[in-house]
Amino acid sequence: MSEVRVDLNEPETEADGDQTGSSPDQSSEASRLSLQGLLPASSADVSPSPSAEPSGLLSLPWEILTHIASHLPAQCVITVLPKVCHALSDVGNDSTACQLRAQRLIGPRASFPVGPRQGFDWPTACLELEQLITCWTREADRVAKQKREGEEEQEEARRQQRGGRDAGAVAGGQEDDGEDEVEGVGVPAQEVAYGVDEEMEMAIEGEDGEIQPVQGEDQLARLREELEDRLEDDAAALMDGEQRDPRRVFPADELQEAILNHQQDLAEPGNLGNGGQIEVMQRQSPRSPSPPPALECITLPSAHIAQTNSVLFLGGEGKVCATASRDWNVKLWDLQAGTNGALLYTLGGQGNFSTHRGWVWCLASRGPLLASGGFDSTVRLWDLQAGGAERGLIRAGAAVLCLSCQSDVLLAGTFDKRVSMYDPRAPEPLIKSLRLHGNAVMCLAADDKYIISGSQDSTVAVYDRRAGRGLKKLRLSSYLMSMSYSGSEIWGGDSSGMLHSFSMQAGTFKPLSQFDVGHTALITGIQKTPGSLYTCSSDWTIKVHIPCSPPRTLCTLQYQAAVHGLSVEAGVLAVASGCGSVEIWRPRK
Repeated sequence: MSEVRVDLNEPETEADGDQTGSSPDQSSEASRLSLQGLLPASSADVSPSPSAEPSGLLSLPWEILTHIASHLPAQCVITVLPKVCHALSDVGNDSTACQLRAQRLIGPRASFPVGPRQGFDWPTACLELEQLITCWTREADRVAKQKREGEEEQEEARRQQRGGRDAGAVAGGQEDDGEDEVEGVGVPAQEVAYGVDEEMEMAIEGEDGEIQPVQGEDQLARLREELEDRLEDDAAALMDGEQRDPRRVFPADELQEAILNHQQDLAEPGNLGNGGQIEVMQRQSPRSPSPPPALECITLPSAHIAQTNSVLFLGGEGKVCATASRDWNVKLWDLQAGTNGALLYTLGGQGNFSTHRGWVWCLASRGPLLASGGFDSTVRLWDLQAGGAERGLIRAGAAVLCLSCQSDVLLAGTFDKRVSMYDPRAPEPLIKSLRLHGNAVMCLAADDKYIISGSQDSTVAVYDRRAGRGLKKLRLSSYLMSMSYSGSEIWGGDSSGMLHSFSMQAGTFKPLSQFDVGHTALITGIQKTPGSLYTCSSDWTIKVHIPCSPPRTLCTLQYQAAVHGLSVEAGVLAVASGCGSVEIWRPRK
């Protein structure tokens, strides 16, 4: 074992980008053109010989062809056009049509991609953008409709309650002051006389529209009769309202959560517990039928008995996932089994009652290898091809807060300020231990050339694996809690709820921008792909964005507790929340 202390000679530089303005309006959906009528009628024209003159669509200039293709869905350009003829297959291979298509989807005022354009995967980005907009824009509309209907129901319930309280006040006045004198009618009669209640005012208006004074016993008796009828009607309405409108009351979860090995607490939103309660109104009336949403949400059955800290998809198809919890266990789930998925097994060594001997905080995977890190200062290795059998144990020396699996190395960030490199196949797995920061290492991102780490000391460090030295170190205004590395872009979420983007190209690491996407507390998870961006936070929300500059938020999901982590694979979203549940959002079949 050896320890390498890296002296980062380059001075720390500030990397707080300017906060951009509000996201642009969503561009109108691009029209879809049918290929009928654009292609030649005969097969000879579709596959012209060298001597034949091209006709129809193939006779158009290349620029016009790509412009036409930019109006077609990316799935059509990539998979359908190559089957038509060889010439049209070149349209799918050219990134120009995909670039035009992406710009149509995002709008002219946003910059995409945020990072370098060289080497950017435009076809994948277009496919993901189309799926993201189709699924999550509809979901946002559905959530907004439910919110409006809920607000209308609550307003109706409040009006009924106010009517009941007014009726009770009138009844109290009658019981207490029921004398056969005008003065004995009390406040309710005075309110009626002076027009406080419009419906009762109309009952005693004269034919000329003027208020008639209450005089004589006959008029007083009529007034009492009207009040009694009003009380009976209001009481009946109130009783009906209570039957139609029961309430369910849920206790609010405490928000303070220990993040660092029983020694430090991370900033959470203010402690909103205080014995408070969240009241959820049940639906009063049947709603008009609406088209089925593009997404379905399932909740894994009895996932854990404590808060779930991490979730990770395995296998690349969004069909199997692993969950890690403060109940000391890691569980594997088959998401295709049954209606809500099924538990495959709980990982654990022979003779062990739990996966770890402390909170399981993070997960990482590559191929058949699954690694779990916990507050018991260990990294445990599991063989997925062997039914989750234990493959090894690494003693890290401190609480393991983040992991990253690469093809030749396993990286672990720990509470003792280190980034450690391990060979999981070796009897002595430690390769090198790097001291890059002055506080706990909270997040990691890496490839075969560089290691990027974020620490609670508000620094981001870049280590060059080939040169064996520190390359760059940046200081931010808040520390990064989560990080995602996609292509030449690195995205991170900090403890104040801000997003940061960086570029990594040709050995140069530089900050790009800083964005406020609406999170009000630390961003606990982030995942970025060429055409999608997902973030979750301890402010009880998950947000789905288009990864442009500035990011355009398509949908915000509200939860009943802090959200600790997320994972995205093949368009499927998995969510780990503080209430112990794990939810799966996937396209409806």
